[in-house]
Parts: sequence; C-alpha cells; structure tokens
Amino acid sequence: MRVALFVTCINDALYPRTGQAVVTLLERLGIAVDFPDRQTCCGQPQYNTGYRSQTVPLARHYERTFAGYDYVVTPSGSCAAMVRDHHPKLVNGEAAGRTYELTEFLVDVLEVTDVGAYYPHTVTYHPTCHGLRMLGLRDRPQRLLEQVNGLELRELEGAEECCGFGGTFAVKNPDVSAAMGADKARHILDTGATAVCTVDNSCLMHIGGTLSRRGAAVRPVHLAEILASTEGDVW
Repeated sequence: MRVALFVTCINDALYPRTGQAVVTLLERLGIAVDFPDRQTCCGQPQYNTGYRSQTVPLARHYERTFAGYDYVVTPSGSCAAMVRDHHPKLVNGEAAGRTYELTEFLVDVLEVTDVGAYYPHTVTYHPTCHGLRMLGLRDRPQRLLEQVNGLELRELEGAEECCGFGGTFAVKNPDVSAAMGADKARHILDTGATAVCTVDNSCLMHIGGTLSRRGAAVRPVHLAEILASTEGDVW
C-alpha cells in the first residue's frame, strides 16, 4: 500500500505538528507514509473566490504530484472535499478519487476505530462544514474519539452550525463571522470541556481565536494530534 500525506497549506505554514501527528499515527498502525515535497495548494481559496481558471493548474499539479499512490491522506475535511468534489470538474485524473480525509482513511480503509491513543482530557467535537456536508463524515470522528483511553467526550450544542470561518467569508463578512464564532464559543464553554477538536485547522484557528479573546482556557486541538497521543507522549 503506497500512502502519501497531503499536508495542506495552513498546516504546512501554521500547524506543522498536525502533519507530524498524522505520520506518527499512521506509522504506529504499520503504514509507511510518503511526503511528496512538490505538493502545493489544492486551489480551494481560488476556486471558492471565483477564480476558476487559476485553479486548473493547481488541480493538474495535484494529479501529477500524487500519481501512482494508492491513497492520499489529508488532515483537512475542506481540502479533501475540494479535491474530491471539484478537481474532477476541472481536470482529468485519478488522484482525486484516491484522496481521503484522515478519519475516512482510518475507519473506511484501515477499518479501525481504536488506534491506541491516550488523551486524559474532556473534549468536545465541532464537525466542520465541508467534512459534514460535502464529505459526509457523519460519526467517524466521534467513533474514533470514543475509543481514546482517558478521553471524556462532551456533546456540543448546535454542533452542526458553522463556526463562522468559511475561508474568505470571514474576510468579506467579518461582523457576521465574528457573531457566528461567538455563538460557537459560547456552546463550547457550556460543555465544560478543556479541549475542542475538529478535522480542520482553519476552523480551529477561528474558534481558537474567538475563545482566546474571551480569555477562555479551552485548548483548540486537531483530531490527529489527539489520536497520535499515547501515555508516553501526549501531543
């Protein structure tokens, strides 16, 4: 099985530990992971902002970069959704169909929910819009979290409501975005959890920033970092 990591722009630039956590986790499960260093942006920012023609070269490059791999795994529901749903409309190729968000790969391909993780904290989970609505992740992330030793999963009110990030939406509609983020932060605080996790660091950045401005001690953490944690090494 040839597996490649598509780390995504935001993780590469701002949250490199998430990519490292994916490799740590998959190697613990016996999967060798390649990292093609020619990978670039999937084109989601351009595509969602209306620059469709500028997205095509990026989609073609993605196909060339990940050609020959059996699976491409990414710790991002939004980027996985961009590749799987929109790339086939732009270019011919097969890599898009072999691209999986991390929890899909674990549950559907490897058929595991207990990955041997240990995370002794109370956690609430926010399902991101692309993961929920475009990929249809449903309860895969929760099933993985429920098997983490030491973790107590707290239910989040209004979980399926957008956090307000939405990429350029947050830039073009800052007041609405901030109000949505405030609602999400309030519900997270109501759970009493010490950590909030998602499958997208872009949404987690927005949520974490909102919580920080409120002076909240809740830790924003990517799901991959929880799953990579063990008793000897909590991320």
